[in-house]
Amino acid sequence: MKKLIAGWMAALCLAGGAIASEGGMQWDKFPTERMTDMASLQNGAKLFVNYCLNCHGASFVRYNRMRDLGLTDEQIKDNLMFPAEKVGETMRVALDPKQGKQWFGAAPPDLSVIARSRAGQGSGADYLYTYLRSYYRDESTATGWNNLAFPSVAMPHVLWELQGQQRAVFEEVADPHDHEKKVHRFKAFEQVTPGKLTTAEYNQAVADLVAFLQWMGEPAQGQRVRLGVWVLIFLAVFTVFAWRLNAAYWKDVK
Repeated sequence: MKKLIAGWMAALCLAGGAIASEGGMQWDKFPTERMTDMASLQNGAKLFVNYCLNCHGASFVRYNRMRDLGLTDEQIKDNLMFPAEKVGETMRVALDPKQGKQWFGAAPPDLSVIARSRAGQGSGADYLYTYLRSYYRDESTATGWNNLAFPSVAMPHVLWELQGQQRAVFEEVADPHDHEKKVHRFKAFEQVTPGKLTTAEYNQAVADLVAFLQWMGEPAQGQRVRLGVWVLIFLAVFTVFAWRLNAAYWKDVK
Protein backbone atom coordinates (compact mmCIF):
# COMPACT_ATOMS: atom_id res chain seq x y z
CA MET A 1 0.00 0.00 0.00
CA LYS A 2 2.86 2.38 0.84
CA LYS A 3 4.47 1.71 -2.53
CA LEU A 4 1.18 2.40 -4.28
CA ILE A 5 0.72 5.73 -2.46
CA ALA A 6 4.32 6.71 -3.22
CA GLY A 7 3.74 5.88 -6.86
CA TRP A 8 0.63 8.07 -6.98
CA MET A 9 2.48 10.99 -5.37
CA ALA A 10 5.39 10.65 -7.79
CA ALA A 11 2.98 10.57 -10.71
CA LEU A 12 1.27 13.74 -9.49
CA CYS A 13 4.59 15.54 -9.15
CA LEU A 14 5.79 14.47 -12.58
CA ALA A 15 2.48 15.39 -14.17
CA GLY A 16 2.53 19.00 -12.97
CA GLY A 17 2.99 20.29 -16.50
CA ALA A 18 0.66 17.72 -18.03
CA ILE A 19 -2.25 19.10 -16.00
CA ALA A 20 -1.89 22.44 -17.74
CA SER A 21 -1.26 20.89 -21.14
CA GLU A 22 -4.76 19.41 -21.12
CA GLY A 23 -6.02 22.98 -21.30
CA GLY A 24 -4.06 23.58 -24.50
CA MET A 25 -0.58 24.43 -23.18
CA GLN A 26 2.41 22.66 -24.67
CA TRP A 27 5.91 22.67 -23.25
CA ASP A 28 8.35 24.98 -24.97
CA LYS A 29 11.49 23.51 -26.48
CA PHE A 30 14.61 24.12 -24.43
CA PRO A 31 17.50 25.45 -26.59
CA THR A 32 19.87 22.49 -26.26
CA GLU A 33 22.83 24.41 -27.67
CA ARG A 34 23.16 26.01 -24.24
CA MET A 35 24.47 22.70 -22.92
CA THR A 36 27.72 23.11 -24.87
CA ASP A 37 28.16 26.84 -24.17
CA MET A 38 30.45 27.31 -21.16
CA ALA A 39 29.44 30.97 -20.75
CA SER A 40 25.78 29.93 -20.55
CA LEU A 41 26.53 27.21 -18.00
CA GLN A 42 28.57 29.61 -15.89
CA ASN A 43 25.77 32.17 -15.96
CA GLY A 44 23.31 29.40 -15.05
CA ALA A 45 25.48 28.50 -12.05
CA LYS A 46 25.44 32.15 -10.93
CA LEU A 47 21.64 32.32 -11.24
CA PHE A 48 21.23 29.03 -9.39
CA VAL A 49 23.37 30.15 -6.47
CA ASN A 50 21.72 33.59 -6.23
CA TYR A 51 18.08 32.63 -6.70
CA CYS A 52 17.64 28.90 -6.02
CA LEU A 53 20.20 27.89 -3.41
CA ASN A 54 18.46 29.93 -0.73
CA CYS A 55 15.75 27.26 -0.41
CA HIS A 56 16.74 24.39 -2.72
CA GLY A 57 19.89 22.38 -2.22
CA ALA A 58 21.88 20.24 -4.65
CA SER A 59 23.31 17.84 -2.13
CA PHE A 60 24.63 15.37 -4.72
CA VAL A 61 26.87 17.94 -6.40
CA ARG A 62 30.09 19.37 -4.98
CA TYR A 63 31.19 22.93 -5.62
CA ASN A 64 34.52 21.81 -7.06
CA ARG A 65 32.65 19.89 -9.77
CA MET A 66 32.14 23.27 -11.41
CA ARG A 67 35.76 23.13 -12.46
CA ASP A 68 34.32 21.24 -15.43
CA LEU A 69 32.65 24.52 -16.42
CA GLY A 70 36.01 26.25 -16.75
CA LEU A 71 35.97 27.83 -13.28
CA THR A 72 38.93 27.90 -10.92
CA ASP A 73 38.68 27.20 -7.19
CA GLU A 74 39.21 30.90 -6.52
CA GLN A 75 36.35 31.89 -8.83
CA ILE A 76 34.08 29.31 -7.21
CA LYS A 77 34.96 30.55 -3.71
CA ASP A 78 34.60 34.24 -4.53
CA ASN A 79 31.42 34.09 -6.59
CA LEU A 80 29.45 30.90 -5.92
CA MET A 81 30.14 29.75 -2.36
CA PHE A 82 27.94 31.61 0.10
CA PRO A 83 26.74 28.89 2.53
CA ALA A 84 29.92 26.75 2.38
CA GLU A 85 33.59 27.12 3.30
CA LYS A 86 35.43 24.47 1.25
CA VAL A 87 35.12 23.77 -2.47
CA GLY A 88 34.86 20.06 -1.70
CA GLU A 89 31.57 20.55 0.15
CA THR A 90 28.25 19.62 -1.40
CA MET A 91 25.76 22.32 -2.37
CA ARG A 92 23.56 22.08 0.69
CA VAL A 93 21.07 24.69 1.85
CA ALA A 94 20.79 26.23 5.31
CA LEU A 95 16.97 26.13 5.28
CA ASP A 96 15.50 23.72 7.82
CA PRO A 97 13.16 21.29 6.00
CA LYS A 98 10.61 21.68 8.81
CA GLN A 99 10.57 25.45 8.32
CA GLY A 100 10.30 24.98 4.58
CA LYS A 101 7.28 22.74 5.02
CA GLN A 102 5.72 25.24 7.40
CA TRP A 103 6.25 28.19 5.06
CA PHE A 104 5.49 26.58 1.69
CA GLY A 105 3.32 23.59 2.61
CA ALA A 106 6.07 21.19 1.53
CA ALA A 107 9.83 21.08 1.99
CA PRO A 108 11.59 22.51 -1.11
CA PRO A 109 12.99 19.54 -3.07
CA ASP A 110 16.66 18.93 -3.76
CA LEU A 111 17.49 20.02 -7.32
CA SER A 112 20.45 17.74 -8.05
CA VAL A 113 18.51 15.62 -10.55
CA ILE A 114 15.39 17.77 -10.99
CA ALA A 115 15.84 18.01 -14.77
CA ARG A 116 16.11 14.24 -15.15
CA SER A 117 13.02 13.63 -13.00
CA ARG A 118 10.61 15.91 -14.85
CA ALA A 119 10.41 14.24 -18.25
CA GLY A 120 6.92 13.73 -19.62
CA GLN A 121 5.63 15.09 -22.92
CA GLY A 122 9.18 16.34 -23.51
CA SER A 123 12.50 16.39 -21.71
CA GLY A 124 12.88 17.56 -18.13
CA ALA A 125 14.71 20.60 -19.50
CA ASP A 126 11.68 21.42 -21.68
CA TYR A 127 9.44 21.30 -18.62
CA LEU A 128 11.70 23.50 -16.48
CA TYR A 129 12.18 26.00 -19.33
CA THR A 130 8.40 26.29 -19.66
CA TYR A 131 7.74 26.31 -15.92
CA LEU A 132 10.15 29.15 -15.09
CA ARG A 133 8.58 31.33 -17.80
CA SER A 134 4.93 30.58 -16.92
CA TYR A 135 4.46 32.35 -13.61
CA TYR A 136 1.68 34.91 -13.37
CA ARG A 137 0.01 37.03 -10.71
CA ASP A 138 -2.90 35.36 -8.92
CA GLU A 139 -4.19 37.07 -5.78
CA SER A 140 -6.31 34.03 -4.87
CA THR A 141 -3.20 32.03 -3.88
CA ALA A 142 -1.25 32.28 -0.64
CA THR A 143 1.90 33.55 -2.35
CA GLY A 144 0.14 35.78 -4.87
CA TRP A 145 1.60 33.72 -7.71
CA ASN A 146 0.41 30.84 -9.85
CA ASN A 147 1.97 28.87 -12.67
CA LEU A 148 0.45 27.70 -15.91
CA ALA A 149 2.70 24.65 -16.13
CA PHE A 150 2.09 23.68 -12.50
CA PRO A 151 -1.30 25.00 -11.32
CA SER A 152 -1.55 25.93 -7.62
CA VAL A 153 2.21 25.70 -7.21
CA ALA A 154 3.47 26.42 -3.69
CA MET A 155 6.72 28.02 -4.80
CA PRO A 156 6.61 31.81 -5.33
CA HIS A 157 8.17 33.39 -8.40
CA VAL A 158 11.76 33.99 -7.24
CA LEU A 159 12.80 35.45 -10.61
CA TRP A 160 10.02 38.03 -10.80
CA GLU A 161 12.39 40.99 -10.47
CA LEU A 162 14.12 39.82 -13.65
CA GLN A 163 10.98 38.96 -15.59
CA GLY A 164 8.60 41.53 -14.17
CA GLN A 165 4.97 40.77 -13.35
CA GLN A 166 2.54 39.32 -15.84
CA ARG A 167 -1.03 38.11 -15.70
CA ALA A 168 -2.62 35.23 -17.55
CA VAL A 169 -5.50 35.99 -19.91
CA PHE A 170 -8.07 33.21 -20.27
CA GLU A 171 -11.01 32.85 -22.65
CA GLU A 172 -14.23 30.90 -22.35
CA VAL A 173 -14.63 28.04 -24.82
CA ALA A 174 -16.96 25.10 -25.13
CA ASP A 175 -15.99 22.02 -23.17
CA PRO A 176 -14.85 19.43 -25.76
CA HIS A 177 -16.52 16.71 -23.69
CA ASP A 178 -19.76 18.61 -23.05
CA HIS A 179 -20.63 21.45 -25.43
CA GLU A 180 -23.24 22.82 -23.04
CA LYS A 181 -20.51 23.69 -20.55
CA LYS A 182 -17.85 26.37 -20.76
CA VAL A 183 -14.23 26.02 -19.68
CA HIS A 184 -11.44 28.58 -19.32
CA ARG A 185 -8.57 28.17 -21.75
CA PHE A 186 -5.29 30.05 -21.57
CA LYS A 187 -4.97 32.67 -24.29
CA ALA A 188 -1.86 34.75 -23.58
CA PHE A 189 0.27 36.47 -20.97
CA GLU A 190 -0.11 40.21 -20.46
CA GLN A 191 2.78 42.20 -18.97
CA VAL A 192 1.75 44.20 -15.89
CA THR A 193 5.08 45.67 -14.78
CA PRO A 194 8.45 45.40 -16.54
CA GLY A 195 11.39 43.53 -15.08
CA LYS A 196 15.11 44.23 -15.06
CA LEU A 197 15.44 42.16 -18.25
CA THR A 198 13.60 42.29 -21.53
CA THR A 199 11.53 39.26 -22.53
CA ALA A 200 14.32 38.00 -24.81
CA GLU A 201 16.98 38.52 -22.14
CA TYR A 202 14.85 36.77 -19.52
CA ASN A 203 14.29 33.80 -21.81
CA GLN A 204 18.05 33.56 -22.34
CA ALA A 205 18.68 33.74 -18.58
CA VAL A 206 16.15 30.98 -17.93
CA ALA A 207 17.76 28.88 -20.67
CA ASP A 208 21.14 29.31 -18.93
CA LEU A 209 19.67 28.33 -15.57
CA VAL A 210 17.95 25.25 -17.00
CA ALA A 211 21.16 24.28 -18.80
CA PHE A 212 22.95 24.30 -15.45
CA LEU A 213 20.17 22.25 -13.82
CA GLN A 214 20.42 19.77 -16.68
CA TRP A 215 24.20 19.67 -16.31
CA MET A 216 23.95 19.01 -12.55
CA GLY A 217 21.90 15.87 -13.20
CA GLU A 218 24.84 14.38 -15.10
CA PRO A 219 28.01 16.51 -15.03
CA ALA A 220 29.90 13.94 -17.12
CA GLN A 221 27.32 13.99 -19.89
CA GLY A 222 29.49 15.97 -22.30
CA GLN A 223 32.49 13.73 -21.67
CA ARG A 224 30.31 10.64 -22.12
CA VAL A 225 29.00 11.88 -25.47
CA ARG A 226 32.48 12.75 -26.74
CA LEU A 227 33.85 9.39 -25.63
CA GLY A 228 30.86 7.64 -27.22
CA VAL A 229 31.68 9.21 -30.59
CA TRP A 230 35.25 7.86 -30.47
CA VAL A 231 33.99 4.43 -29.41
CA LEU A 232 31.62 4.31 -32.38
CA ILE A 233 34.42 5.37 -34.75
CA PHE A 234 36.68 2.64 -33.32
CA LEU A 235 33.96 0.01 -33.69
CA ALA A 236 33.31 1.09 -37.28
CA VAL A 237 37.02 0.77 -38.20
CA PHE A 238 37.33 -2.52 -36.29
CA THR A 239 34.29 -3.88 -38.15
CA VAL A 240 35.96 -3.14 -41.52
CA PHE A 241 39.17 -4.93 -40.46
CA ALA A 242 37.23 -7.88 -39.04
CA TRP A 243 35.18 -8.17 -42.24
CA ARG A 244 38.28 -8.20 -44.48
CA LEU A 245 40.13 -10.64 -42.20
CA ASN A 246 37.13 -12.92 -42.21
CA ALA A 247 37.01 -12.83 -46.00
CA ALA A 248 40.76 -13.57 -46.26
CA TYR A 249 40.51 -16.46 -43.77
CA TRP A 250 37.60 -18.19 -45.52
CA LYS A 251 38.54 -17.57 -49.15
CA ASP A 252 40.26 -20.99 -49.54
CA VAL A 253 37.74 -22.88 -47.44
CA LYS A 254 35.02 -24.63 -49.45
